[in-house]
Amino acid sequence: MPSQELPSWDERTSSEEVGALYLHVPFCVRKCAYCDFASWATREDDEILHRYAQSLGAELSVWQKAGLLHGLRTAYIGGGTPSMLGKDLAGLAARIAALGVQELTAEANPESVTAELLGTLKEAGLTRISIGVQSTDDHELRLLGRIHTAKQALWALREACAAGLDVSADLMCALPDETDESWGRSLADVVAAGVGHISVYPLMIEEGTAFAKRYGRDAEPAWNDPDVQARRMVAAERMLSAQGFSRYEVASYAKPGRACLHNQAYWSGLSYLGLGTGASGMLSRPAYERARRVLPQLPELEPDIYRIRLTDTTSRKDYAAAGPQDLHFTLELLTRRQALAEDLMLAARMSRPLDPSLVAAALAEPSMGAGAALAKAQDEGLLDGRLAVTEKGWLLGNELFGLFWDCAGDAPTKVQKV
Repeated sequence: MPSQELPSWDERTSSEEVGALYLHVPFCVRKCAYCDFASWATREDDEILHRYAQSLGAELSVWQKAGLLHGLRTAYIGGGTPSMLGKDLAGLAARIAALGVQELTAEANPESVTAELLGTLKEAGLTRISIGVQSTDDHELRLLGRIHTAKQALWALREACAAGLDVSADLMCALPDETDESWGRSLADVVAAGVGHISVYPLMIEEGTAFAKRYGRDAEPAWNDPDVQARRMVAAERMLSAQGFSRYEVASYAKPGRACLHNQAYWSGLSYLGLGTGASGMLSRPAYERARRVLPQLPELEPDIYRIRLTDTTSRKDYAAAGPQDLHFTLELLTRRQALAEDLMLAARMSRPLDPSLVAAALAEPSMGAGAALAKAQDEGLLDGRLAVTEKGWLLGNELFGLFWDCAGDAPTKVQKV
């Protein structure tokens, strides 16, 4: 979302409507060894897939009637493996497309992609597909617990391009047994498949995953240490830039006109809704008050709360059987100061300079210390004179994010379950 199209920070963080919609599909054929997302291994013929898709549609109707979706620009169906829903995914896509969104994305794994499904999704109104490739080395894929092959992944990318969809490929680096050479081949393979967008990110060993059990005794395996991660990310930037891709976000590269609008909405402070078990949304206070009209289980807010993060904690089985008023949530409540600090941190993921209206609002907030944080980031070479992230800032992202998040003061208030 180009910066010139953005309203001011105050305008976009106080709207009664949401600009983006995320729908979560928590089903996979098999759980990957590194995955800590809300997803569960499920048979493809399990009736819960159909019932869950119906519940997503019912919740969508509730939010539409509440008026929260009038300003919707982008939607993203993620998982899990949304492509497991088959025709039900096309039905959801058609309902969302009818809302007039500018961009509609669904995630897919190669093993569940067919030419027929791609054609059906395109006809239903899907504009974009993000395919979880991760690697084009079969040995690396097996170690990750992926069930597709490199051949299947590259076929899916080419078929999706041929179907007329904007296609993104996800790749992971700093993997077990990965080498600089195999990483270069994975990058070259997906570029050759004709995609317009590539996301690259280092593998993170998350607590509670099979990888954590396998490698947990070594806090930092040699194949995943920060130097390896940095080297692979630098190699990706050099190779993809030479192939006509531009880095517009810390982990995302796109050909001209192919940057993901939905991703950019997350980093711009726009309100968004999350539908489905495990999904998170972020609402302005006015949007939250509108949501309370249809979800009476949501609590009243203290006067100083500016932004609310809602995470659906309803189990997948209950979600598939429940109505919207039966859903359960955890809440994270942010003051204006905390929202400003969070948005400075999120904006630092982007290649464009920090939004001037955001910077001005942060500098005007008493006791926030934003001016000192910005000056330190420039002094340390993490931001340049335009307040854009430097190459050093990309590689030392946690330091930059920490500078801005320290401006938040106290941690946001958490409401464990409603």
